[in-house]
Amino acid sequence: MKVEFVNPFLSATLRVLKTMASVEASPGKPFLKKEGGAHGDVSGIIGITGPVNGSMSLSFSRNCILKIMAGMLGEEMEQEAEITKDVKDAVGELTNMISGDARNELGQQGYLFQIALPTVITGLNHEIQHKCKAPTIAIPFDTDAGPFVVEVCFEN
Repeated sequence: MKVEFVNPFLSATLRVLKTMASVEASPGKPFLKKEGGAHGDVSGIIGITGPVNGSMSLSFSRNCILKIMAGMLGEEMEQEAEITKDVKDAVGELTNMISGDARNELGQQGYLFQIALPTVITGLNHEIQHKCKAPTIAIPFDTDAGPFVVEVCFEN
């Protein structure tokens, strides 16, 4: 997978969270994901088609997504809150916004991609199945409310 396909997702994640939720995130060291398990309590995944096909996912810890939602809505969320339909909708919307922002950046580099509708998955030890069989690059992020992970997978 080309690194120029991964970096736009990293920068899009930072931009969208800062702009939409006033949340500062710090990226960690990317790694090759070897298993299908999610790195969080709730995940969004979206298919991407174009010169090569792939997918992107976001997996949030419960506390992290609640803090991000609080920033998006401009109101405090109870940290003991459950992962409700509204939380799932927020994860789907963030998945859509980040993939769309990354797609625009890739378009400026001459790569034209289309995105599908996101799917949101929750539950203890849920799995993420990317849309292609290529290696998956995972980028961990940390916020003051906890971690989340962005995964990007594109065919070679």
